[in-house]
Amino acid sequence: MKTKLTLCLLLLAMSLPLLAQKTTVSGYVRDAETGETLIGATVLVQETSTGTTTNEYGFFSLSLEPAVYTLTASYLGYDNQEIPADISVSNLKIDFEIAPAGTQLVEVVVTAEEEDRNVSDVQMSVEQLDMKTIQKIPALLGEVDVIRSIQLLPGVTTVGEGAAGFNVRGGSIDQNLVILDEAPVYNSSHLFGFFSVFNPDAVKNVKLYKGGIPARYGGRLSSILDVRMKEGNSKKLNVNGGIGTIFSRLSVEAPIVKDKASFLVAGRRSYIDVLAAPFLGDDLTDTKLYFYDLTAKANARVGEDDQFFLSGYLGRDVFQFGPGAGFDWGNQTATFRWNHIFNDKLFSNLTVYYSNYDYQINFGEDDEDTFDWSAKIINLSAKPEFSYFISPDNILRFGGQTIGYEFQPANAVAVNVGETIDISISKQDALENGVFVENEVTLWDKLKLNYGLRLSHFAYLGGRNVYTFGEPEEVGLEAPLTDVEFVEEGEIVKDWFNLEPRASLQYQLNDNSSVKASYNRMAQYIHLLSNTTASIPLDIWTPSTNNIAPQIADQVALGYFRNFSDNKYEFSAETYYKSFDNIIDYVDGADLILNELVEGQTLRGVGRAYGLELMLKKTEGRFSGWVNYTLSKTERRVAGINNGEWYDSRFDQPHNLNVTAFYELSPRATLSGTFVYNSGTPTTLPSSGFYQQGFYIPNNDSDARNNYRVPDYHRLDVSLTLDPNPEKANKRWQGTWVFGVYNLYARRNPFTIYGSQQEERALPGQTIDAEAIRFSVVGSIIPSISYNFTFK
Repeated sequence: MKTKLTLCLLLLAMSLPLLAQKTTVSGYVRDAETGETLIGATVLVQETSTGTTTNEYGFFSLSLEPAVYTLTASYLGYDNQEIPADISVSNLKIDFEIAPAGTQLVEVVVTAEEEDRNVSDVQMSVEQLDMKTIQKIPALLGEVDVIRSIQLLPGVTTVGEGAAGFNVRGGSIDQNLVILDEAPVYNSSHLFGFFSVFNPDAVKNVKLYKGGIPARYGGRLSSILDVRMKEGNSKKLNVNGGIGTIFSRLSVEAPIVKDKASFLVAGRRSYIDVLAAPFLGDDLTDTKLYFYDLTAKANARVGEDDQFFLSGYLGRDVFQFGPGAGFDWGNQTATFRWNHIFNDKLFSNLTVYYSNYDYQINFGEDDEDTFDWSAKIINLSAKPEFSYFISPDNILRFGGQTIGYEFQPANAVAVNVGETIDISISKQDALENGVFVENEVTLWDKLKLNYGLRLSHFAYLGGRNVYTFGEPEEVGLEAPLTDVEFVEEGEIVKDWFNLEPRASLQYQLNDNSSVKASYNRMAQYIHLLSNTTASIPLDIWTPSTNNIAPQIADQVALGYFRNFSDNKYEFSAETYYKSFDNIIDYVDGADLILNELVEGQTLRGVGRAYGLELMLKKTEGRFSGWVNYTLSKTERRVAGINNGEWYDSRFDQPHNLNVTAFYELSPRATLSGTFVYNSGTPTTLPSSGFYQQGFYIPNNDSDARNNYRVPDYHRLDVSLTLDPNPEKANKRWQGTWVFGVYNLYARRNPFTIYGSQQEERALPGQTIDAEAIRFSVVGSIIPSISYNFTFK
């Protein structure tokens, strides 16, 4: 570890140029119509052909020899803006305001960064979709969806329709950190995975890191999904909304003080319960089936050097079947951010956030026989970060983070014939800390490097009984409880330190092509306990404890990147290998629900994932889109499972093909389509059995894990977007119609396969045939129509 730290410090020292006789121009790049800062906008110095891009908050800084320059700000889909900059004597602050391009045919843009970024950027294994593109992708019931959109990218999969979350390069869903304005979202789906929690009218930018993850991120093994909210229009009132098949949405944004402060409020609610009400019997009149979310944000600029942001999210799914049975779940987040410019070179951001995911279950109408269960995971965090812009070719980032965790796995009370029984599980507390340093530097004209180091620390805290388990009688069996000790609140039960080195390298072969390589080590200290086919809202989160070690992943990747035809086409080929340590699995028949001793039923293993990702994009013209193919393998090895041999993980899908296309038929009409093909996912089925009294009894062989695959998954979706008056883009009311068809050829894609028998009871001497049942969540064509509008 000392050698790695010494090497990082040596590279940093070598990359520091002489700073004498340099002056600096800095500022922000904003949208001229809304005042929103633009992430990843390019600022180019015409005289030197050097430049930089804006950070996550729209800020840039350039240190140059004293002189007079012409700076050009650009962003795809926007007109360029040129401003003269005289820094011959002193530093200068310039804020650009660039306007969206005119009302000619608007090209669908796959990425919102400079045209050759695919080749020239040091980052690899990073995917970005702008909201204009996401809004044109055909969606289930016509509802724009961030999570479903990223599943069309290479290396991103899901185990099936109705499955919450997503899988990245062989990882499980809990190995993805999903953040909304820096705050973690633990369940990113509504309606069991059919819709995401992100309101498209409130989202500004979506970025997915699959590999080469910078040192400023930590906490998960497989990916970071960074969702940034809009700040609110600081120029004028703007109202957006939509009326869809099963829910409607409305957002309002406006200045509080023009060009100084603004706000955004966006809400959605489904009306499945309203549509179903006429068809429900009297015994179901109190049925509630709906979900909603509310997103809000406000910001204020104080002077030239400070800007404050306050944002929040509140969402919930409610399934109530009469007054006596139901459950609900939801996320709540709140984020405070403070951007401060110390000087022309040093930019800082302080983030403080609160996150709470909880669910509740209730049964019973009277006081004699009831059951109530609630659970939650609460985070509170502070995260200071600093960016020091040494030169246009050298940026130093450093900072830290502390996160407090409170896990409440079960607050459960049952009443049986008037007698109250408390079956709650004690809460768990933990504290995670991390510090990082990261440097992005151009070493030579053709070589760029981003390297960094993160030091993380996690402490499992007391305040409850702590259990110790011994060795099981046989590998793969439940571990016996050997000791119980109460540890006082705040005392450390067990803690870990981990060094997490990160590095990305880009070598420019020529003007149109480059090769890139990356390595990252990630540590994950919290875990999702689930042995179901797909994650459900009732799954349990747990910290690393004295019995459950942190998960560790190492990933290396190598890629070739090339642009064609003046950057109209982008091609990339990436290969990766990822190893996992301390992967969690479970003994056969593990009971994860309301089990105080669940740690004794966990097993520890290793994993590996490797693959090849190919992607071709067309980013300009009336016809645009992308096609990608992934060839991959994901395996696990756990003592006590499959005879200790490697077996396919539940997320293993060797072949994945996604085709996404957009065609501008005219200024009024856009046709969109997506085709998805995935290999079937593994599942465990009995390989043999026997008949007893006419019934087939399967032989569940614990040594055969994931020994079958469900049939392959494929689906075609199409949509048509109509804008009746595109030539009147500046009028106050604008509306578009979206007509869509999900699952165009009515494919019954299997979610899982299970065994069944045709009859409930066998007659004497009769044998009942057993059969395998293919369960499909969606098996028919789903048409939709929605109307979206803007008032300004």
